[in-house]
Amino acid sequence: MTRTTRRPAGPTAPDSTAPESTDPERAAPDSAGAAPGRDRRPRRSTPLRTVTVIAVLAPLGLAGWLGWRTVGSPDRSVPAVAAAGTGTPAAAPPGGANPTPTPAPTGTPAPGTAPSGTADPAFPLPVPTSTALAGRTVLLDPGHNTGNSAHTVEINRKVDIGNARKECDTTGTSTNSGYSEAEYSLDVVHRARAILAARGAAVVLVHDGDRPWGPCIDERARIGNTAHADAAVSVHGDGGPANGSGFHVIMPAKVVAGKADTAAIVDPSHRLGLLLRDSFHAATGEPYADYVASKGLDTRSDLGGLNLSTVPKVFIECGNMRNPADARRMTDPQWRQQAAQGIADALTSFLTTR
Repeated sequence: MTRTTRRPAGPTAPDSTAPESTDPERAAPDSAGAAPGRDRRPRRSTPLRTVTVIAVLAPLGLAGWLGWRTVGSPDRSVPAVAAAGTGTPAAAPPGGANPTPTPAPTGTPAPGTAPSGTADPAFPLPVPTSTALAGRTVLLDPGHNTGNSAHTVEINRKVDIGNARKECDTTGTSTNSGYSEAEYSLDVVHRARAILAARGAAVVLVHDGDRPWGPCIDERARIGNTAHADAAVSVHGDGGPANGSGFHVIMPAKVVAGKADTAAIVDPSHRLGLLLRDSFHAATGEPYADYVASKGLDTRSDLGGLNLSTVPKVFIECGNMRNPADARRMTDPQWRQQAAQGIADALTSFLTTR
């Protein structure tokens, strides 16, 4: 299938350097030191004029200084207002954008944080309201990257996936209107992260839209392994035939070859896959795919993100972005919230039941 990604280019802001100001009233002195056209006054009047000026300006200067101390002093202490739902003191900069937080090291996330990249201000991480997932680490892998199409050399490089060598990554697919798989997957991951963080989970993202391209499929698996995630889900949108619709979940086959050994994760990943299929279907109403897989489930041995994982992991193709009906649902923010709910509920069930 042909996979394309559009990335709009933003306008470049013009220079805003202001020209130097000039004083139009400045005049050159004549040979006697006075400005031309002015009456020369006796020098004894100078002290009187000085005293008069000081008498007039001193009260004005004092009033201005007091006003500045009241409203504009840099030493003035202003209490920070806590941002709703974040539990973190926040004073928003101009434009309403959140300041960029310092990311935690990959593999050692604090509860409700994403070590890779910055949080999307549209989905602030809430203070945990539940301890259902306390002490648990979840890896969310947003498929592809909007910058991949501008880095074809890098993403076409082959990497070792154990039983074969495969391209580092692809550009992903998109709807006919240009809504990319990379945009979709990152949006859903942000929404799922917020739900899981509210339940007390430590959430690790493979990337947060903060990289120019990638990461490669082998690095995606390695990030989850390094974080010792209890479960991992890679979120995608499919680019199947236009007359096909529906979603499906991909689980790892048993692969023991080279760097790959999925023997220990096949069974727990299969359980996670079943839970994800049922939960996603219940949350979104999306039917099982009618053009691939069987009853919404598929098992594959050719995906590096699964082959190289040492933690339970599955992929979900949330719908066929080339199908008009699926594309209409996937571009709807309310439906994407339902998709995130289905993913988060499946991970919660997996981690709290046996």
